[in-house]
Amino acid sequence: MNLLIKSATISDPGSPFNQQVVDVLIEKGHITKIAPTITSDHEIFDAKGKYLAPGFFDLNCNIGELGLETKEDLHTGTQAAAAGGFTGVALMPNTQPPVHSKAEIEYLMNRAKNNLVDFYPLGAISHKREGKDLAEMYDMYQSGAKAFTDGNRPVQDAGLMERALLYTKGFNALVLSYPEDTAIAGKAKVHEGEISTLLGMKGIPSLAEELMVARDLYLAEYTESRIHFSTISTERSVDLIREAKKKGLQVSCDVAVHHLLLTDEALMGFDSQYKVKPPLRTQKDVKALLKGLKDGTIDAIVSQHTPHEVEFKNVEFEMAEFGMIGLQTAFATALEAGLSVETIIEKMAVNPRKILNVEVPVIAEGREANLVVLDKDAEWTYDKSNNKSKSYNSPFIGKKLKGSILLTYNNNKQFKS
Repeated sequence: MNLLIKSATISDPGSPFNQQVVDVLIEKGHITKIAPTITSDHEIFDAKGKYLAPGFFDLNCNIGELGLETKEDLHTGTQAAAAGGFTGVALMPNTQPPVHSKAEIEYLMNRAKNNLVDFYPLGAISHKREGKDLAEMYDMYQSGAKAFTDGNRPVQDAGLMERALLYTKGFNALVLSYPEDTAIAGKAKVHEGEISTLLGMKGIPSLAEELMVARDLYLAEYTESRIHFSTISTERSVDLIREAKKKGLQVSCDVAVHHLLLTDEALMGFDSQYKVKPPLRTQKDVKALLKGLKDGTIDAIVSQHTPHEVEFKNVEFEMAEFGMIGLQTAFATALEAGLSVETIIEKMAVNPRKILNVEVPVIAEGREANLVVLDKDAEWTYDKSNNKSKSYNSPFIGKKLKGSILLTYNNNKQFKS
């Protein structure tokens, strides 16, 4: 698909044209020319006053395929991702059956071929995600799995996590830790603090996350392995990872974009759309997370896109499932949290790919076109008519947002909002 993008401000730290206003000519999926002015008879996209950046990459996304297609399938997941500016998505193995062997990896890899969005299925650490025996990790790696995680289930057995770290070290794969000590978290639904007391609900203490972060940092140090923490949410977790990085440990981490903006005060109305895990924390935690992003402790921002059918969310708060959809609103949410476009691109486009050892797209002549056009000032209302996901479980439905994705281009395909 041929396209001429006019008068775009390049925002790409790897591009020789970074921060320049230029025209970009795309022919047959490749950037063939970048110059102050280009004339062409190809389709023209006016990007004056807008940013042109590498396509976003999400390290934590739940798509229902396999087995849970009523929540989301690869087609609707592609539409939601493209509408949010994502050209690459790492798929969590939280499916039925779980992604715990090469059969599931190969099925998803084949289903996702020749797609606008590149999907990267992550393999489970343990068989059936039960936390007892290692899954077929090397077979999955050979079939295309870039990393391993039990998704939204923490690995409670320290010995199993140690073996996973040692085993994947042999073929340079990455283990993702979802840090929660379930013995401490129990069956609580919200953050433990003043709000949980006011609501009369048992809370999940920050300690449940921080103990697991500390444990897995010790294991990574002992095994001399790489480790990545998914969706950290507390001030002490940031401090622990900051200290580990200073010691030279091979550690990285990400934060869910909603944890940069929302706090547990949003739960005062018992709205189940705000029920997520890790739970929404305090303003003090939000401040620490934003500081961690800015000083480099936190490497990436994720959507933690978690679709659910209406019957799993429009119920009493205690009964509702955890999670919200977030692909389409991630950019606007990050902007509202106070992040600059440059920081968002670093944390949502560049660093996630580096963590997963995926080639980082660069806006330069001769390179494949993998890019997004952003308007940080555009206001729009997110509603059921423009929601591309199969599910609607978002607290932002019906809200006016600032920051829009105008164009997503990858694999010689484009999506316009």
